[in-house]
Amino acid sequence: MDSLTHLALGAAVGVAFMGRRVAPWKAALWGAACNTLPDLDVFIDHGDAVRNMVLHRGHSHSLFWLTLLAPLLALGAQRLMGGSFRRWWLTTWLALVTHPLLDLMTVYGTRLLLPFDDRPHAMGSVFIIDPLVTLPLLAGLAVALLRRRPQALRWNAAGLALAVAYVGWSALAQQQVRDAATAAAHAQGLAPQRVLVTPAPLTTLLWRVVLVQDGHYHEGFKSLLDGDAPMAFERFDRGAELSPLLMPVEAAQQVRAFSQGFYKLARAGDELLITDLRMGQEPFYAFTFAVARRDADGQVRPQAPVQLSARVDAARGLAWLLPRMLGHPLPPPR
Repeated sequence: MDSLTHLALGAAVGVAFMGRRVAPWKAALWGAACNTLPDLDVFIDHGDAVRNMVLHRGHSHSLFWLTLLAPLLALGAQRLMGGSFRRWWLTTWLALVTHPLLDLMTVYGTRLLLPFDDRPHAMGSVFIIDPLVTLPLLAGLAVALLRRRPQALRWNAAGLALAVAYVGWSALAQQQVRDAATAAAHAQGLAPQRVLVTPAPLTTLLWRVVLVQDGHYHEGFKSLLDGDAPMAFERFDRGAELSPLLMPVEAAQQVRAFSQGFYKLARAGDELLITDLRMGQEPFYAFTFAVARRDADGQVRPQAPVQLSARVDAARGLAWLLPRMLGHPLPPPR
């Protein structure tokens, strides 16, 4: 999730579990710092653009390592601000581990079971920025910090509960859309090997569905307000003919594995590209990489990966997103 949401979540956890054992602003500040800590791995340069993508949310997001770190940080908090070490330990641990658990709900991929399991895990039921996760946390926290009455802490607890309930709702909505999309695909004679269901930006009312089938993929959108309208899919070439050329390229194999099979290949001039289909929508993707070059003699040579991101114009995107979210059958911006 975005940095503001992690700050708000950590602060809300800090206030909820420290109560008034210390000043609420101290608990909020400590919780926010702990919940932000795992994302400091973005400052680590792993050597190239692909490795920086696939190794983000790695050891710094491991539940095991964060659990080991919690008592050390809690000891520092107790010495700085007083209070019970056991309570600081619990609060610090929760502020740390809720970071990767929330990230798990996005589609990116989080290796939260390291060092025992190296696979990136992702639910993909919440977009990386969703105001209905962030605003309840901020509202409850603001009341708890600005009002000195003990009852004000209940507002923080309520905001935290609402945010957690909304995340839970997103998983239920995702499953509903998955069932509808699978049924629509079979009705149209499609037999996808992989199905991706992930929310459109800022909402869990509108969902993007990607079906991977052999050398093609299909993209469609489903709003929970569409009613009984049949779901439509557009078909796109996946660039399967380029797969043998990129088989020896390590960066391409890293993206294949990290994307869990949701990728496409393409050629742009002499360069060979690989795109993670999970983050973005056709033809705008956050993670497209030029990973190799084809020489005049036909030889494919790996190159240092170059990230080529594309984003839909914000005005065009919002002009489509809002009515489509409400169930109007508009084609997506291309």
